[in-house]
Amino acid sequence: MSTRFIDVPALAQLLQRVGLQPFIEGLAAAIEEDFRRWPDFDKTARLASHSPQGVIELMPVAGPARYAFKYVNGHPGNPARGLPTVMAFGALADVDTGMPVLLAELTLTTALRTAATSALAARALARPGARRMALVGCGAQAEFQALAFHALLGVAELRVHDRDSAAVDKLAHNLAPWRGLRVHRCADAAEAVRGADVVTTATADKRHAHVLLPAMVEPGMHLNAVGGDCPGKTELHPEVVRAARVFVEYAPQTRVEGEIQQMPAGFPVTELWQVLSGRVPGRTGAQEVTLFDSVGFALEDYAALRFVQGLAAAHGVGREVELVPQTPDPKDLFGLALGTAAGLRRAA
Repeated sequence: MSTRFIDVPALAQLLQRVGLQPFIEGLAAAIEEDFRRWPDFDKTARLASHSPQGVIELMPVAGPARYAFKYVNGHPGNPARGLPTVMAFGALADVDTGMPVLLAELTLTTALRTAATSALAARALARPGARRMALVGCGAQAEFQALAFHALLGVAELRVHDRDSAAVDKLAHNLAPWRGLRVHRCADAAEAVRGADVVTTATADKRHAHVLLPAMVEPGMHLNAVGGDCPGKTELHPEVVRAARVFVEYAPQTRVEGEIQQMPAGFPVTELWQVLSGRVPGRTGAQEVTLFDSVGFALEDYAALRFVQGLAAAHGVGREVELVPQTPDPKDLFGLALGTAAGLRRAA
């Protein structure tokens, strides 16, 4: 049995065949399906190795039939070196045998699943009819967030701000083909969020930043905080967090990495799976301010990997690789090292 390998060109090919919006919609459905099965999974907070330059993490999760993990980094200074801030790959394995069935790029896929999860949460938490979204931060995640909210919520107006005008130019150019999504440039974050139904912050600085201040928050807003995803890195003023009803992915992880790292240990939060499964209500009133404190959780990657696996098989994308030994005699591993006939699956 071989392993299906999906590299970046293969994933891009899959996206072009399926279409970006249908892919995001299908991915969001897969994530929701797995979140509704939350109790079935063996979960743990990700394992992080921090350095002054950034963080490298491993994100594992296991279900009844499949095990998944992701390797991912976060290095805000990487663009100056010509490298992405976030780079990732992952694997999906069979629980019964441990056989890896999929090895895949997850840099592009992580951007897609992060956006799909954001929009999925907003669909459950934002006011009905939310059509105007503020986007503060126009880096690598920005276009994916815009398209996910356009696809899942029908967002039609995007008010954007970034300190880097070239990043705004990039976003406007990339989103130009979507005629139903109007992009308005704003001079600062305060202008961008004024009158917005949804506010997404997606900045990358590894510091306690105050991208969103209490005076900017209006009754009924839904806040989608994406950029704060490790210790020492936040985007919202603490009083913004304190005044909102906060929803998270996995509380033990978010309390260390998310906006709520600024709050006391007992600060009340609701895990998103409880809302998606109908156990806890989402928004309780038109004036309520809701906050999705998004840091990314391994179950989202699990859903993304199985979704990609299914699409890749259906469209014949990717290739089979021999990631683990395949021998007539599973006990003769040494024969592979010698290149003997007994140790090779295929004779020369």
